[in-house]
Parts: sequence; C-alpha cells; structure tokens
Amino acid sequence: MNRLYSVAEIRAIEHAAAAVLPDGALMQRAGQSGANAALDMLPFSTNRARVLVLAGPGNNGGDALEAAAHLAYAGASVTVLHYPPTGESSAERQAALQRARVSDAQFAEAADTDGATDTDAATGTAGAAEALVAGADWNLVVDGLFGIGLKRPLTGAMRSLVEAVNLLKCQVLALDVPSGLNADTGAVVGAEGVAVRATHTITFIADKPGLHTWEGRDHAGLVDVSRLDIDAALFPPASMHVNDVKLFARHLRPRLHSSHKGSYGNVAVIGGARGMAGAPLLAARAALHTGAGRVYALFVDEPLPCDAGQPELMCRGAGDFDLETAALVIGPGLGASSAAAGLLARAIAGDGALLADADALNLIAATPPLREALAGRKHPAVLTPHPLEAARLLECPVAEVQADRVLAARKLAASLNAVVVLKGSGTVIAAPTGAVVINTTGNPALATAGTGDVLAGLCGGLMAQGWPQWEAALGAVWLHGMAADVLVADGAGPIGLTAGELIPAIRVALNRMVQHHGR
Repeated sequence: MNRLYSVAEIRAIEHAAAAVLPDGALMQRAGQSGANAALDMLPFSTNRARVLVLAGPGNNGGDALEAAAHLAYAGASVTVLHYPPTGESSAERQAALQRARVSDAQFAEAADTDGATDTDAATGTAGAAEALVAGADWNLVVDGLFGIGLKRPLTGAMRSLVEAVNLLKCQVLALDVPSGLNADTGAVVGAEGVAVRATHTITFIADKPGLHTWEGRDHAGLVDVSRLDIDAALFPPASMHVNDVKLFARHLRPRLHSSHKGSYGNVAVIGGARGMAGAPLLAARAALHTGAGRVYALFVDEPLPCDAGQPELMCRGAGDFDLETAALVIGPGLGASSAAAGLLARAIAGDGALLADADALNLIAATPPLREALAGRKHPAVLTPHPLEAARLLECPVAEVQADRVLAARKLAASLNAVVVLKGSGTVIAAPTGAVVINTTGNPALATAGTGDVLAGLCGGLMAQGWPQWEAALGAVWLHGMAADVLVADGAGPIGLTAGELIPAIRVALNRMVQHHGR
C-alpha cells in the first residue's frame, strides 16, 4: 500500500537518513533516480535526445544538476538552465554543480533570482530563459526549480519561465514535486499562482498527498516514488495512504450457491422531492447493480408507481417505511421541507448503516440539533459532500476547503464522528481517527449531474452487504472512479458521459474484482 507523508514528516525522515549516510548521498541518489526516470521517457536512441534541465537555486536544483550529469554521460544532448543561489550554496549542491560542469552538459546561466532559495519563490527579471525554452525542439524538460519547501507564488521571470514550459508539447519530468505546487495540499501556491504541468513526477523519499488531489492531479502527471534506499526503520507509521484494492479486498467474497436475496441486505434510498425523482432512482439503481438483495426508492413526496427503467426497484412513500430494516442512503433529491428534515432526524436516530448526501448534508449544516445527533451516533455515518457542501458544514468559504482538502476532510470527520468522502479530483476519505485515504481512480467524465447519486447508492449497496463504513467508502470511491476510467478508455467519454452509464460499468468492475481477489 502506497503511504503518503506530509512535508514535515519527510523533512524528519530526510534529516534522520542524512545523519547516518555519507555527505551528499541523498542528493546523489535523487539525481540518479531522476536520470533513470528521464531515460525511460526518452527515445530509444539517447544520443539524439535533446533535454533541457531547469536547475533552481536550492537543493532541488542540486538534484537536477546530478540528473543532468548522468544524462550527459548517457549520451543525451543536455542543456542546463542554471539559477545559482545568491547566498551560500550547500556543500552537496556545490559538488553536484561541479559534476555537471565537468560533464558534456551545456550551461545557460539564468538571470538574477532576486535572492530566491528553495523555500522562497524566484522573482527576478525577465531574460532569455523563455526564448531558450521555446527555441528548441526538446524531447524532455526536467523541472528541478523548486522542491517541497516553496512558500510564495512564482512571479516575474520565474513565472514567465514556467508558463513557457507549460506551452511546450514535449514530456516534462518534475523532480520531487512540480515547481509551484504545494506538496501537502495539491493547491498551486498563491491565489493567482502558476505551477509546472508535468507529464511525469519522480518524487523522493515518500509519496506526497498534494500529488494526488485537487490541482496536483493536473500538474503531477504519472507519479513514481524513489525512496532513495533509505532504511525502512526511519519511516514512521503513516496516517495517509493512496486508495488501493488491498484496503478493502477482504470483503470481496464470491457468492454461495445456497444464498438468496435476503443474504445481501436491503437498501432504502430516501429522497425524491417534487421534480427531483431522478436522483434517488440513480442511487437506487446503483445499489441494486452493486448487489444489494432488495432496494427501495422512498419518496418524501408522492411516490412514483414504479421505475419503468428498473422495475426491480420498489417505490414507496418514505413516511410509512420502517427505516430500521435497511441500510439508508438519504439526501438525493430530498429537498429542504419540514418532512425532509423529519425523515433525516429519524434516519440519524436509528442504529443502522447510514449514508448522508446532497440535501441531507445541507439540512445538517443548517440545523444544529441534526448535527449534534449525527455526531452522537453509536455507529458513524458516511457523509459524501462535494466542496460546497463541505464548506457549509464547516462554515467556511469553498476556497478554504479546496486550499487544504485533507485538513477539511479531517475536520469534518472528527467534528461529526463520521467517515467523510470529500468528493472532487483526488477524492479524500477521512475517518474520525484522523486516518486519510486519497483516491486516484476517476477522471473529468465524473463532472456531470448525478454521478454523486450513483456513488451514494453504490456505497449504500456495499454497506447493506455487510461492508463496514470505512471499507465501503473506500471500495465505493475506487469502483466509481474505475468505472469512469474504463468507460473513457473505451471511448465513451469524458465529454458527454452520463451518470447512468456508470452503473453497468460498476457492476462489471465489481464482479471482476471478486473473481480476482475474492476468497
């Protein structure tokens, strides 16, 4: 399982490793790893490859200089755009610079970086850097401008340089983190900031959450991890992970021939206020195709006589249904009426599996007694907010949620005693204990109405079959994204994919997973 570490944790690991290794060993290993990753991206005949290496003023620049030397020795035509530090350079960076200078790499010294360090943004004055970037047919650009310590947005000449790199059509390899990206949060540094859009990132020591959520997914590209041969004993237990089938595989069980519909639980989807019948039907269909034995679509207003597209669903009025007999998914198309609030209060008061989505979340945000009742449940509920719903629950701007999605999800999970699924690019799943998982399946095809309803029903279907809340949330988010990935790979998106198309793809993915992982 791929562990994720914060910048502070990685700094501590780096410090501990450096104390027991020869001087400069970590930088040398990072440079070699970066060069190996670059060589894998270059044409078969390295001698004809043109590589531009961007070496910033700090230790990330030192990693880039080491990589440049290795690439030059391997026969690539390497040009180094070098931003020297204005202050004292570290000994290991100075040694890396010397190795690069005695190689066949060609150097272009950049303009003054205005005192930039590895923890400050370069400003500087405009020079010929953009012309160098745009003036050759590069096979690869290696980004070693800034590492994990960047605090301020890129401005001036450095901003222009990054913008020029982002206009190129070639592959871009980021060393550790794309320059301009916050490694902890996945946000581009600064409200109007820029960051390198890499096609690949080779990240050092350990994986970082910011590479997998929010804007990080648009900037990091394919992520590989080089642990730099650091002793495993120096890594503390991780509280964050990348979502993986291994995290929920124990619940993927083949069905017994002697089973029946009662073996697989009931799901009741509660919603369907006037004019919003589609949302609960999507959720109910997803629960059915996920394998729940019986699925009810419960309407807060007048129920439909049936779902003509899925007659296996049972359409009922929500007020007369015994909510203790099913795993509950409440919120899709629920509305904000007093009847909706009453149903939500009843659902929260029960002891069974509960997932709250959409309008249910808005009612909880606006109603302190519902919030208190939710936090006091014996069995934590699953909450599936999108960023705006999360902002309402946290009583903060949406921008604050997106600025640190991991922190926002953790705050919600702790304050509401719930498993929180903060939807969006790189969905964040957080437990009340502080554990966090970031999901890497899925794509922009999911940015369409109804996909959240499908996710809610999918998770409810897993809970009805006995999956604990945490594993159900992990499995549902992973399957939901994988279905979208498969559909896009088959040409059915991302443009124009509809939520209903996900449902049969989810069923196929789940059955294949059971065949492969089930016991």
